[in-house]
Amino acid sequence: MIDNPPVIDFRHVTIDFDGRHALDDVSFTLERGGMICFTGISGSGKSVLLRVAAGLLMPDAGEVLVDGCDIARLSEPELLALRSKSMGVLFQEQSVFTGMSVYDNAAYRLNENGLSDEETDRAVNEILRFVGLDEELDKFPEELSVGMCRRLEFARALVGWPKIMLLDEASAGLDPLNARAMLDLVIRARDIHQISTLFVTKELREIPYLNTHSAVKSMTGEIFIESMASGSQRQATDAARQMRVMVLDNGSAVFFGSVAEFASSVLPQVTLLTHPPSSAPPTDTYIPDPWARRAKK
Repeated sequence: MIDNPPVIDFRHVTIDFDGRHALDDVSFTLERGGMICFTGISGSGKSVLLRVAAGLLMPDAGEVLVDGCDIARLSEPELLALRSKSMGVLFQEQSVFTGMSVYDNAAYRLNENGLSDEETDRAVNEILRFVGLDEELDKFPEELSVGMCRRLEFARALVGWPKIMLLDEASAGLDPLNARAMLDLVIRARDIHQISTLFVTKELREIPYLNTHSAVKSMTGEIFIESMASGSQRQATDAARQMRVMVLDNGSAVFFGSVAEFASSVLPQVTLLTHPPSSAPPTDTYIPDPWARRAKK
């Protein structure tokens, strides 16, 4: 194992479903504190990639290293421990437990890890303050708005501040105000807690926002989201400066570069996203999950 390895290292990763490449020879590294946004039309492999990064799917070829460890070589208990300790995962599908309170939902992962009641209580109260649900401890999901439920899912994923965030359409189904609030939570986690992030989105407007905004903590401990265009002219954080974009098309990485390079790219697969023809059919169609039967047992 090398010193200070990338947080996540994809090496020529390929995975097939029924003879079709869901991912085809995909390689990238996520450095500590960095952020990569993945985009592409529906069915391009974005969500599959995130599940491979989480160790929920094993590649047919290539390697996936997390903190220098090849996840394919880990036993199931070792993989579960790595995921629980190091990764906060938020998928599109609703994941809150409807029969549990807000507090118990946020505490669930910590209870599984055997933390003491005192440690759990401290961590849960901290994360619920972070997402603005500290006044809703005893409520159940059915009593929350859609936006509040999504923030609770975010809290469940980030409780204890894991070093890696894996976020799949974090703002999916939210109105513009709640979607903006979710992006601000992502920025705060990235910049204040230095969490390395893989961020899947089909909403292209989210990419420049994440790249040009940073979280700043004041002397009094308050956290503000600032734009590089604000009066202070504060520079973006290292995490934002390191932000890169990967475009997937039929499982292949057809573009990988900076946000500026993405915005100016003339590659057909990129311009289809950034400048779609007015007659283009909608790309956000439902595709059944092909990975459900491929998860590591």
